[in-house]
Amino acid sequence: MGATAETDEAIIRAMARGDKGALARAFDRYAATLTRYAWALADDRMDVEEIVQDAFLTLWQRASTLELPADTMLPWLLVVCRNHALNAGRKRIKHRGDELPENLPAPEDHSEARERLRWVRDEIAALPETDRRICELCLLEGRSYAEAAEALGLSVGAVTQRVSRNRRRLKKVVMHDEH
Repeated sequence: MGATAETDEAIIRAMARGDKGALARAFDRYAATLTRYAWALADDRMDVEEIVQDAFLTLWQRASTLELPADTMLPWLLVVCRNHALNAGRKRIKHRGDELPENLPAPEDHSEARERLRWVRDEIAALPETDRRICELCLLEGRSYAEAAEALGLSVGAVTQRVSRNRRRLKKVVMHDEH
């Protein structure tokens, strides 16, 4: 059997044995199709390239356990590609909420800046005890989520979730209030 007639199953088994050339052959065979599909899912060139690369990385990582339901790996790669695109979209939306608006005006003088800071500190002080301590540790003192989790006896995931929720809450209040 020549290299041109190599089955997808044979390529996957070769990858499972650590054959990087097999990954290159899979890439040559399906990269163009995955790229066209990724363009339908994302509108940024960098996202498209990352989605396709991540799909092939996932293929490489899972080659030893992958069982193809058909004679081709393309349906599996398309599903993986879609999942990576959805994850990239979620990540972009999540980070968009953390960004400050470009037109946020700088305070005219230091007393105005102190007043704004006092107001934000008042909002943090009004939070429930655990949320207040997390904001103080992470947002004001610059501690890591792991440090805050350890200090408060929480999981890092719980701290991450609370910081995100409180940032959204504070941002909403700051953006919609005349303070």
